[in-house]
Amino acid sequence: MNPIALLLLAFAMSTDAFAAAIGKGASLKKPSFSEALRMGFIFGSIEAITPVIGWLIGKSASSYVEAWAHWIAFFLLVVLGLYMIYEGMKPASEEVEKPSSHSFLKVSLTAIGTSIDAMAVGVGLAFINVNIWIAAALIGLATTFMVTLGVMLGRTIGSVLGHRAEIFGGLTLIAVGVWILLGHL
Repeated sequence: MNPIALLLLAFAMSTDAFAAAIGKGASLKKPSFSEALRMGFIFGSIEAITPVIGWLIGKSASSYVEAWAHWIAFFLLVVLGLYMIYEGMKPASEEVEKPSSHSFLKVSLTAIGTSIDAMAVGVGLAFINVNIWIAAALIGLATTFMVTLGVMLGRTIGSVLGHRAEIFGGLTLIAVGVWILLGHL
């Protein structure tokens, strides 16, 4: 996987966390930069760990499916991309949660929920020539940046951009999947 595709993948993986961060930022009265950065680090750390877990799962099965690896990566990325587009097109919930603060546990659980797709991408990455440590670091850094930005923008932008960000992320995942497939045909 070339560096541009890897960077696009990293930012695509961060869009669902970005969407969640906009919601979290919108639920605070005045999100401080330190609160946004703290949430960014929590999300980024979890988002960096999950593709490594998926990669380890994928590597354990790679000898059985090596000939089909590019198709598997393509399929996983397209399915995840389509799911992100579907989620992004759903209407926003009318209920707005107004927590008094964002606890570490609550932020961590939200981060885990938004990082499941990164684990599946990690499985797909096990079947192609990619350094998982670089990929995981880029995904974590992109997520840290996007979540910090999302929290700070959340109050003024709200959930509308959050849904569009998820659609963009889904389209990017599909594009990366097609890029991988075309590179192996």
